[in-house]
Amino acid sequence: MSDVVIRAEGLGKKFLIGHNPDGRRYVALRDVLVRGARTFLRTGADLVHGRPIVSGQEIEEFWALRNLDFEVKRGDVVGVIGRNGAGKSTLLKVLSRITDPSEGRVEIEGRVASLLEVGTGFHPELTGRENIFLNGAILGMGRAEIRRKFDEIVDFAEVERFLDTPVKRYSSGMYTRLAFAVAAHLEPEILVVDEVLSVGDADFQEKSRGKMTDVAREGRTILFVSHNLSAVTSLCTRAMLLDRGQLRVSGSPQEVIAEYRHVHDREALTREWQPDDRVNTQQDSVRLRSVRVEGLAGRKELGITLESEVQLSVAFDNLVDGQNLNISVHVYMADSVCAFNTWSDMKPFKAGRIDGVCRIPAHFLNAQWYRVGVLIVQQGTRVLLNVDDAISFEVREFNRVGAYFGPVPGAVRPHFDWTMTETSA
Repeated sequence: MSDVVIRAEGLGKKFLIGHNPDGRRYVALRDVLVRGARTFLRTGADLVHGRPIVSGQEIEEFWALRNLDFEVKRGDVVGVIGRNGAGKSTLLKVLSRITDPSEGRVEIEGRVASLLEVGTGFHPELTGRENIFLNGAILGMGRAEIRRKFDEIVDFAEVERFLDTPVKRYSSGMYTRLAFAVAAHLEPEILVVDEVLSVGDADFQEKSRGKMTDVAREGRTILFVSHNLSAVTSLCTRAMLLDRGQLRVSGSPQEVIAEYRHVHDREALTREWQPDDRVNTQQDSVRLRSVRVEGLAGRKELGITLESEVQLSVAFDNLVDGQNLNISVHVYMADSVCAFNTWSDMKPFKAGRIDGVCRIPAHFLNAQWYRVGVLIVQQGTRVLLNVDDAISFEVREFNRVGAYFGPVPGAVRPHFDWTMTETSA
């Protein structure tokens, strides 16, 4: 039996994107009618000829993946990293057989279980108990196998009290715990996990990473997408860096992460959520739009340095008029230890877009990688939204001189004033 369980050759995935060339906000009624007639005729022609139907007058080809060649061996724990839009999630969907490749081929040996979105394969009207059996069947498990693992799944997910409640009434955290528990406990040969685990709390994330470590020790294969580089370092035996849909480098996690940091955008870092993908609460009271980190001072071609003032911007939608809210930001070091926490004033906001900006002074952050977690809190006590790995950035150091050339320890590195007094002997 071959040790290679996943082999991709020339793998590519293409999407067709429609654009309207008319960028005007207002158009005449006759233009709308003419455009509608043209769209109707073109849609009919596309249906007749078996072509995909794409909205928009101009069609653009977008390659989410292109010319991917790689192999994954049995028992490998492979971290897939890259910037937003690099093609990581598309790759996992191809490997999970959710979408077909546009070119090339991929060979998979073994049963694949995937956790790409919260509650994938769950029916909202069914109870937690019923969904365990449904999701297990979707993953190819027999009823006897599901029964054998049932108690372990329920215990791991911590949903015993709500086992006979329809999952549509579950919180996003309960949804995630149950979905991961089913995928991880039903013994697939290959486990594919997207960064959806970031919606859980810290205890659940640590518990999930521990479970994935146990799965790897059993000789099963894991593909793990995450923006949390420390998790990739601690969990994975190999890593792959995707850049604009192409495989830039593959190797040890340390080598790949070093390359990722080298090519990482040296200017402003921005992570945005599209309207349909915006992180929101179960109550749908706030939705995260974007998180941005930018160095405001120093030499921008060097990126964010010790001399840079760092501006952190958070934009979100407030969907409930008049609710009291504030933004809380946790800044973590590479080992996931929280360096510090800062928050805005609590105040009532009208319904609409809210933009919060925090400035971190120069000579405060140390030279290392930081990960930013964003919380939106109601009334100072109720967490409406928690994104543990909203964005990450590196503070660089150049031309440091002196007798000590190792890394300077510490979560922060403030530039304090010193007074030195010399007294003659």
